[in-house]
Amino acid sequence: MTGASLPRTAPGTSSWRLSAGRSFTAIAAVYVLFMTASSAPSPLYVVYQREWGFSDDTLTVVFAVYVLGLLGALLVLGGLSDHVGRRPLLAASIALEAASLVLFFAANGVPLLLTARLVQGIATGIALTTLGATLVDLNPPRAPGRAGTVNSVVPAAGLALGALGCGALVQFAPAPTRLVWALLLGGMALAAVVVAVIPDAAVRRPGALASLAPRLGVPAPIRPEFYALVPIMLASWALGGLYLALGPSVAAGLFGLTNHLVGGLVVTLLCGPGAITAFALRNRPAPRLVVPGAVLLAAGTAVALGGVLAHSIALSGAGTALAGVGFGISSLATFGTLGRLAAPAQRSELFAVAFVISYLAFSLPAVAAGIASTDAGLRPTSIVYAVVVIVLSLAAVAAQRLRAVQAGEAGP
Repeated sequence: MTGASLPRTAPGTSSWRLSAGRSFTAIAAVYVLFMTASSAPSPLYVVYQREWGFSDDTLTVVFAVYVLGLLGALLVLGGLSDHVGRRPLLAASIALEAASLVLFFAANGVPLLLTARLVQGIATGIALTTLGATLVDLNPPRAPGRAGTVNSVVPAAGLALGALGCGALVQFAPAPTRLVWALLLGGMALAAVVVAVIPDAAVRRPGALASLAPRLGVPAPIRPEFYALVPIMLASWALGGLYLALGPSVAAGLFGLTNHLVGGLVVTLLCGPGAITAFALRNRPAPRLVVPGAVLLAAGTAVALGGVLAHSIALSGAGTALAGVGFGISSLATFGTLGRLAAPAQRSELFAVAFVISYLAFSLPAVAAGIASTDAGLRPTSIVYAVVVIVLSLAAVAAQRLRAVQAGEAGP
């Protein structure tokens, strides 16, 4: 199907369906909404800490519970939409996300906050691979790389929007721990309408129950390309995890920036340039972007580290923005490549593997940093974390060079 209206299959049914082109745009918007909701708690963590009196290691436990739910959903349900269709899984993810938003709205302590983040993690885990696969299904034939572009741009754009928007609401709007959840709940109601009117273009295959058994695997023909992408996934998502889990705390603890809008801006300084860069470079061949992305990620992290050492807000901000450019290029390179490599019957499972690796890198180092910051302090923890990201980025460059050599040896 193309962007033209889909043909009718039953009276009074297909007339309610959006065209494939409009469905692609609508699903991209739903994707943005999910990512916005996932980063909205970041500026609120310092508010919750002040009101409920918990430490940085408890904060990262809240963060880890979200990722635990997300990874569990990816492992168990990551390939299910290939068997039962996209729309049932999308509807389930929206219902669970709405439930988590209600829990956030009612939260009056750490236990309910943990529950809300766990449910949100499950909802996001279901949504990520299903939305990614749906975009590939609906991708216009005239623009074969569009789904890969959206899958690489949207996570960073949504994270930036959620952190900045929530930071602004917390700083300037009434009921800072309630309003954002009410607004997002209204967005999820609109998302439910979108899912009801889009076509389900997935080619279903048998084996739905068997697909629930957790398994991770990459088809043999694309393993060399996939494994060469792993170091850049680790480097970029580890840096993103630090900023989303502890970014506002670092801004307040190391630089004395207690304004909640600034706390959200810390995340946006990383994710915003990433989204803009990924969109600007969307027509470039994805494999050629890995090395530039890794180099900029390492350089930006080094500059931000210099800002921490020199206690310079401007230098840290510039380094964060530069690292954000590398973050965006890395995301485009990763998901742009996967979007082209994935066969139709393997799309959701392949994206599940990529997201599992990414979110492990996103969560485990950030949790370790939260524990370390409680024991050793934010400054030494930030220094060690930055060095690790730089090393991983350089490893990504080496992996790409090695892959190029191997491909040359395999050629004629």
